[in-house]
Amino acid sequence: MPSSSGNKLLLHAALLGACLAGVVGAPTAGAQVAPASSGGATFVPPPPPPETAQLVNGRVIAPASAPRRVKRVIKAANRLVEKPYIYGGGHKPFVKGRLDAGYDCSGAVSYALYGGRFLRSPLPSGAMMNWGSPGPGRWITVYAHGGHAYLVVAGLRFDTSMRDPDAPGPGTGPRWSRTLRESAAFVARHPRRY
Repeated sequence: MPSSSGNKLLLHAALLGACLAGVVGAPTAGAQVAPASSGGATFVPPPPPPETAQLVNGRVIAPASAPRRVKRVIKAANRLVEKPYIYGGGHKPFVKGRLDAGYDCSGAVSYALYGGRFLRSPLPSGAMMNWGSPGPGRWITVYAHGGHAYLVVAGLRFDTSMRDPDAPGPGTGPRWSRTLRESAAFVARHPRRY
């Protein structure tokens, strides 16, 4: 068994290594740093889209260069803007042209993805952590964890829990925003090729 002075020496070496790793791995000036979280991961923002959508009066206008399926996701999401937040809302089987009275986070994301023909039935937020391909997408990124999900399409966020100046209405329910939500707790996923 090592002596107590040997244990102290190992502890000091470990602390020195951790400090040096913090200095060597420190971000350069101007780098964005994600806020700390208990998830052990870092926030991975989506890359800038080829062209950013426009947010006008709470609705999004798709970029002219966006692929047809991306435009369909935006059109479907726009249908939900100003619907209230209802826990479990949007989780009934999809029926073309029919909307629920309200939507929760994963119900809203599912409906938008259904509009783009990326989903056939709604998914809960935890299942979205394994949906599609890993990492952020070029046009569409789903961010999910076991308790929440939101979508970034053509550079704009579609989310049910926000309070910011871009979002009309009471602050809950499906809304678009120019502000990204940074959290290391979310897993980034995307539809293949998008």
